[in-house]
Amino acid sequence: MIPAHLALESSFVDALLKWRGEFPILDRTTYMISNSLGAMPRGVYDSMRAYADSWADRGVRAWEEGWWEMAISVGDQIAPLIGAQPGELSVHQNVTITQAVISSCFDFRGPRNKIVMVDLEFPSIQYFYHEQRRHGARVEVVPAEDSIRFNLEKFLAAIDETTLLVPISLVLFRSSYIVNSRAIIERAHRVGAHVVLDAFQAAGTVPVDVRSLGADFAVGGVLKWLCGGPGVAYLYVREDLRAKLKPSLTGWIAHRRPFAFETGAIDPREDSYRYLNGTPHIPALFACRPGLEILNQVGIEAIREKSVCMTSRLVRGAKSRGWQVNTPENPAERAGTVSVECPHAYEVCRELLAREILVDYRPKAGVRFSPHFYNREDECDFALAEMEEILKTGAWKKHAATVTHA
Repeated sequence: MIPAHLALESSFVDALLKWRGEFPILDRTTYMISNSLGAMPRGVYDSMRAYADSWADRGVRAWEEGWWEMAISVGDQIAPLIGAQPGELSVHQNVTITQAVISSCFDFRGPRNKIVMVDLEFPSIQYFYHEQRRHGARVEVVPAEDSIRFNLEKFLAAIDETTLLVPISLVLFRSSYIVNSRAIIERAHRVGAHVVLDAFQAAGTVPVDVRSLGADFAVGGVLKWLCGGPGVAYLYVREDLRAKLKPSLTGWIAHRRPFAFETGAIDPREDSYRYLNGTPHIPALFACRPGLEILNQVGIEAIREKSVCMTSRLVRGAKSRGWQVNTPENPAERAGTVSVECPHAYEVCRELLAREILVDYRPKAGVRFSPHFYNREDECDFALAEMEEILKTGAWKKHAATVTHA
């Protein structure tokens, strides 16, 4: 009898691997790094050519061909992937900027001025919110007891009546641990706080429904699991808050009549344009559309099922070799990445890269393997076998002198 997990894996061969040919880099590498940068769809060539042709042929008139609206229309392509509706997302340059836009909606000088986060949060977000102390914010960082997950009860207890914002990742970047965001949102709402849900490491590999969760805000980007490249991040604001809040990080695109070029204070729009600011980043918006089209066709439910199979295969393979897995073994707690700690992990990672096995290394995580819907299941086995061979032969030693991460 075929084991259930292998039977499930084989059922995806025809269903999802048909997309493999859309990603040229898969022909020459073992691409296991979609948690950092998704493989580029070949359709990006045509999309960027369309951008260049429009600019070359139409010049300034190209703005009239949808360019001004792209910061919202591209958001409409992202919306189904996180459970949002058309018109509910605005698109920005990166997630730190989306956090800054959100933060600028609030005043930290009052009694409700606390920001609660966990020390496993992505560093850029920690850096940003710590700097809000100069504006009066109090920042409470809840320490985690290990590198995989944090104590939910302690985190919930830190959210009190003085809490204003709770920035939290739905999936932690090092361990791929899926956070109980519903419990956090419910606790925050009971005491009048707002949650900023970061779906960067979740969207595109696990189902996300920001409306069902009741998230006040949701942010993320397209360059990882959504295969959209750098320069595009999204911002969702809950419907009842959208026209109520007024970001101070703003600009002319958020003005009700931008082309009237009126001087003085802004008259902000009440829709998602309200959260935009300056001129849109058009080239990046063109580049991300092919990946979003593919992800919407493939479907997140199918991706999630295959992801569970492949990450389970990696967990089994790593543990059978005696390596530490810094990722939850329970698939219900694990998103798309498996972090493996082995001896000389940084150097092993460098040698894997030299062999065109694209992975990455993070301190307190190890080597991160992130297969996506376009990967073959045997690539998981191959990557681990190469890792084992690198350790047995000492091939990692050639990279010992290049260690700079300590």
